[in-house]
Amino acid sequence: MAKFDIVSIGDTTIDAFIEVHEASVHCNINHGDCQICFSYANKIPYENLIVLPACGNSANNAIGSSRLGMKGTYIGAIGQDAHGQDILNEFKKEKVDTSHISINKGVATNYHFVLVFKGERTILLKHNKFKYTLPNLSTEWVYFSSMAQGTEKFHKEVDRYLQKNKSVKLAFNPGTFQMRMGKKALGGIYKRTEILFLNREEAQLVTQQTTRAIRSLAHGMHKMGVKIAVITDGRAGAYASNGTNIWFLDHFPGPLIEATGAGDAFGTAFTAAIFHGKTVPEAIAWGTINGGNVALYTGPHKGLQTKSQIESWLRKHPKFKAKEYNK
Repeated sequence: MAKFDIVSIGDTTIDAFIEVHEASVHCNINHGDCQICFSYANKIPYENLIVLPACGNSANNAIGSSRLGMKGTYIGAIGQDAHGQDILNEFKKEKVDTSHISINKGVATNYHFVLVFKGERTILLKHNKFKYTLPNLSTEWVYFSSMAQGTEKFHKEVDRYLQKNKSVKLAFNPGTFQMRMGKKALGGIYKRTEILFLNREEAQLVTQQTTRAIRSLAHGMHKMGVKIAVITDGRAGAYASNGTNIWFLDHFPGPLIEATGAGDAFGTAFTAAIFHGKTVPEAIAWGTINGGNVALYTGPHKGLQTKSQIESWLRKHPKFKAKEYNK
């Protein structure tokens, strides 16, 4: 049985990035619930079109983990079509094992459209229904993320695998459907989670709290069984708690060109840092650097860093360190 450092589990897609300029954003009085608006029944010009294979939370993790020196395989599903082959080729180019990808005949590979406007993205998505296979792999880590509705049975398989393999550490970055499944349905998975990645609003949803207080949200995550609770807050920085201490680090000091995959890059590098023996505050710095560099480019892969690149950046910026959060 092959031994992996990390197994990345979740859906993958082809992403077509479309940069637009003739749009407007309208938010409520609290600057939330924002909507992007175009002229109705009109022709909208776009600036650039970039098509990228092997996107999606867990696919991004698989590629990012490989660049950070982890031997990994990807578990997901694609169609038996040209787009599926493009995804396989991209994984192989990035030295990600593809022997456990389920190829579904008669089902189209997922294809999403990403509208990019002023550095933020709005995604038009469609998750096709696939059959998934979860082999009993030997690995140190599992990274589990977004899957579509209709995969409840597969989630139970993942739960059983984790209960059977107690030594395996889980990094969990739930997608929208997984968060909506609720704490009860995914209780076994949350209890086995070593690192849980949520943004501030997601933490409110998952822990069923209305407060935005970081300490309360982290406590709610730990009550579910999570060992390391990570809460990201966009350009306002990121927090991580080990149940005793909470650390905070401000955002990466660079421009925001396009944010797709920046959160995945953060979670990927944070997990890799822990794998490589780093502390929680060091892991926050790794995640922030990786996510910040991804946001410098369109798409989730171009800015992904190697281990040596992150370590070199930290040597050049010794003051870029997470500090204890005391609020």
